Amino acid sequence: MITSVLHLWQGEFVDDAEAGRRLTALPELAGQVLTRPLPTEVVLGACAVVSRDLADPGSDLYGRLAGQLPADEAPTVLAELATALTREALERKLRRELGGLRPERLTRPDARETVYEAWAPVGLLVHIAPGNAAAVAPLSVVEGLLAGNLNVLKTSSSDSAVALDVLAALGAADPSGLMAERVVALRFPSARREWLEALCGPADAIAVWGGEDAVRAAGELARPGCRVVEWGHRISFAYLTRQAGAEDGVLDALAEDVCRFEQQACSSPQVVYFDTEDTEELFAFAGRFAERLAKVSDTHPAPAPGPAEQAEITTVQQLARLEQHLGLTRVFAAEEGSWRVLADARPALEASPLHRSIRVKPLPRHAIAATLRPMRRYLQTAAIGGDRADVAELSRAMFAAGVTRVTPVGSMLESYEGEPHDGVYALQRYSRRVSVRATDTDFRTVPCLDDLVAPPPLPPAPDAPLLGKEGVQRALAALEPRHAHLYFRSGGSTGTPALSVFTCDDYDNQMRAAADGLLAAGFDPARDRAANLFYSGGMYGSFISFFSILERLNATQFPVAAGPDHAMVAEALVAHRADTLFGMPSYLWQLLHAEADRLRAYGGIRKIFYGGEHFTAEQRRVLTEEFGVTVIRSAAYGSTDLGPLGYQCASSGGTVHHVLTDLHTLEILDPREDRPVDPGEPGRLVFTSRARSGQRLERYEIGDLGRAVQGTCACGSTVPRLELLGRYGDVVRVATYFVNYRRIVRVLEERLAYHGEVQLSVASGTDREVLTVRLDDQYAPDPEATRTALTAEVQEVASAVAEGLLDLAVQSVGREAFERTPTSGKLRTVIDLR
Repeated sequence: MITSVLHLWQGEFVDDAEAGRRLTALPELAGQVLTRPLPTEVVLGACAVVSRDLADPGSDLYGRLAGQLPADEAPTVLAELATALTREALERKLRRELGGLRPERLTRPDARETVYEAWAPVGLLVHIAPGNAAAVAPLSVVEGLLAGNLNVLKTSSSDSAVALDVLAALGAADPSGLMAERVVALRFPSARREWLEALCGPADAIAVWGGEDAVRAAGELARPGCRVVEWGHRISFAYLTRQAGAEDGVLDALAEDVCRFEQQACSSPQVVYFDTEDTEELFAFAGRFAERLAKVSDTHPAPAPGPAEQAEITTVQQLARLEQHLGLTRVFAAEEGSWRVLADARPALEASPLHRSIRVKPLPRHAIAATLRPMRRYLQTAAIGGDRADVAELSRAMFAAGVTRVTPVGSMLESYEGEPHDGVYALQRYSRRVSVRATDTDFRTVPCLDDLVAPPPLPPAPDAPLLGKEGVQRALAALEPRHAHLYFRSGGSTGTPALSVFTCDDYDNQMRAAADGLLAAGFDPARDRAANLFYSGGMYGSFISFFSILERLNATQFPVAAGPDHAMVAEALVAHRADTLFGMPSYLWQLLHAEADRLRAYGGIRKIFYGGEHFTAEQRRVLTEEFGVTVIRSAAYGSTDLGPLGYQCASSGGTVHHVLTDLHTLEILDPREDRPVDPGEPGRLVFTSRARSGQRLERYEIGDLGRAVQGTCACGSTVPRLELLGRYGDVVRVATYFVNYRRIVRVLEERLAYHGEVQLSVASGTDREVLTVRLDDQYAPDPEATRTALTAEVQEVASAVAEGLLDLAVQSVGREAFERTPTSGKLRTVIDLR
């Protein structure tokens, strides 16, 4: 419905009297609201919902708004709003203007220092909107919301309720209520001085759209220390070299810029400067341009100016005709009055009366700065016509004169996502840069201060069907090329290798999140010397990912990579004094044992960060007691499809990880039914990736089992935790029974103190199936003792053997005999040969 009352106050439509009462308490409201942070994820999610409605002519919101706009303007205005509110557009804006998708979080810009910085809201932000652009008001408020401010919008009482309805829809699309409480929108005339004073008096910043009078009035109302952000009227022009001025294509493109929107936009050309000092040459050029403008104008019917506008056009044109007798001007105009070219030998910049009225003036390039600088505060766009060298040289001259934006001729009114506005980024003008300098020892493993305060508000999982690997691979066929920058191939340890595709921005965002996780795990980029020993090549992602992660941490690193020449790798570790190893447990275990004498003598390996697999408790004991390793932790929990999913902190043991909630939403579903488990109960892990531009994986069943760990972690972080309990593939059906690989490993470790690798293979025998348990011959106990322990502790194995359905074999083999995936080097835990 169209609002029948004037004002929107924190999600509620109120009348004039109620708004007046609430205005008196605006300072107190700001103090209450601003204590609750507004995550950008909340804003992005709500904007995406409204964007979809605005793009759908059949939606209720589209119908309400279209009914308030002129019929010929509604599709354009609503399409503009829909595009601007897409997640992709707003994420690009955040990256451009504030450096990332979560600029409000206090993180370490240099991981080697315990200094935290963030973008904080400027506070109470008042928006004084223009009356001639329906999309400006709501989009200005959205910018204020992205910066976390309490926003108060002032629009004219004669304006439609478009802005209020859009803002009300945004509040309704946010179930947390955080957005609605940060929006107040009032419609009243500027003559209502007491309300303007009530708005602007407590304001921390005022964003004012309009002419000099509006800007001046806002400045008078602003108190000392209040930031006034001027989005005032600007003037734009074109500049053509002699060569460009002789090309009909260039002149036609310029004429299109003149005709679009009747020069009403700030970026519309009002003057054409020609690179000459010769008056006759200037007039000749103006005549040629008039011919092209006449041709182009005929294809675009011109609306009639209003009486006041027509009077100004007539006055300016007649004055120019009079000055022709002095040799200063030359006028070219359509007989019916639809367009006019006013050539003038004087180069000083002057505004045109618009409505296809264009001034043509001489300006040799050496005089650009001197001529234009007096109008510096009003300059915006310059369209340059010339060759590449001309564009490079003249752009610098324009910037020196005060221009903020250079475009090709013919596209002055076009823009790009993330483009600065009038030479500044709006989000930075609506924000403050804040910092915390903390003690090094206490905060070395704290990547983000916000995580110590409260768990992040997380959006609910989407209402969508579960997604499996096959669905992901099928969807890649329809992925747009602009979303496919970086291709990775899975190692294939759980099946056929599969492709995963990322944009460069998504990859960077994920690597930064994983880097924060490494800080929490105890990696110290200021002191540790890291050797990257993950497998590389074959489009496998681990090596290049950890190279990127360490790079973002400003860490010292040696990109050695895993390889069969253990002696060469060990030599590099010793020569470069590496003290921290990154790699797969199976490879690191092989390396340390193959080069045990050399590495024990070196004695410098202090930390191991692993991925893809886990060390057993016995293996950890050996690494600690025999090799002197003091820290053994997961480098990250992740997958090729989704990227990093979690991280271990210094207080996490075993397979417990914090969830990377900046990137993902986690569900834990019952192992047999598609319903959530009770808190703390084990289930299937299902992730929704919220930080992917193209391949957005929603409710992706990753194949892992786990359970939520309740309570606040001992490290102080409130970020949710989970305990990994293995993979679906760890359970194999053997002789009608289900045998769990992890259970067998645990029995060998606890009963026999075995700390080598374990591999199972299942094959069909002559009359029964055969389960073979392969063990590392360096640590393998007696085969009969192994059989006795397994049949005593693993009930499923004992029953199958007793019933004559299964033969249990035990093999002691060298490490090189274990089968591994060729790409990643991961141990194949279960090999089914049936």
